[in-house]
Amino acid sequence: MTRLPQIALLSDGRRLHLQDGPIDLIVEARGPAHDVRVAYEAAARRFTGLLDELCAELPELRAAAGARTSLKGIIARRMHAAVAPYAAECFITPMAAVAGSVAEEILAAMLSAASLDRVYVNNGGDIALHLGRGEHFSVGLMDRPDSDGVMRTIRVDADDPVRGIATSGRHGRSFSLGIADAVTVLAATASQADAAATVIANAVDLPGHPAISRQPANALQPDSDLGARLVTRAVGELLQDEIATALESGAERARQLFDRGLIEGAVLRLCGDMLVIGTKDIEKRRPRPLVAENAVDA
Repeated sequence: MTRLPQIALLSDGRRLHLQDGPIDLIVEARGPAHDVRVAYEAAARRFTGLLDELCAELPELRAAAGARTSLKGIIARRMHAAVAPYAAECFITPMAAVAGSVAEEILAAMLSAASLDRVYVNNGGDIALHLGRGEHFSVGLMDRPDSDGVMRTIRVDADDPVRGIATSGRHGRSFSLGIADAVTVLAATASQADAAATVIANAVDLPGHPAISRQPANALQPDSDLGARLVTRAVGELLQDEIATALESGAERARQLFDRGLIEGAVLRLCGDMLVIGTKDIEKRRPRPLVAENAVDA
């Protein structure tokens, strides 16, 4: 029996829900009613068969990325392009950018079909944005990706270079090599934000610390693209200077990516403390000063 994706408007009548296997999208478009309807129809058409398209190239998508690729699909190639800047420096597979790349593809399908004022495609917290003139989008920051409630927000305006937002960390849907509760990255595209969030979250770490429990990824998920690499399962009590050290390790990685033009900003969170890295425009909207601090009171 052929598996069909689940596609329906949510009860508010404004947002579209697209779900197929592990892919779960919430989409909202603003604009003339006819254009919104046409855009949603285009999103549904592109979403149908998308998971099968990715599965057809899954072995290579789960393999370490190199400078070149034989991937054929447009989403698969976008995934590879997003992780390629890191391939020579660390182990990374195209799967590190899958959520953001899928969100980008659905957004592109909508914009090719209709003229819209504002659109977001949210794939489990990895978001692709379109902002017309004068539009803005508020990004909710969680202390950790698996928790409810927004700690604080950062506003993205139409004249900002940010069109992609992604969050990674040890509480997210995927395994992490680091100990960050959450790393939220703002970048030019969702696929770039997704890949960078993974890299920065992995860098928030205290290697060999006795309070950190790790297990091989393939012992938890046999087909994990991380193989036998140790992923974080639990973080015990850390001293304040240890938290600061781990955050600074990730922040230094974020600064490197910012200097290379790969990201526009990042918010790193661990054990209630936070660091913000980014352009002056983004820092003006930052929740708190650019220092490690307690952030649980917001």
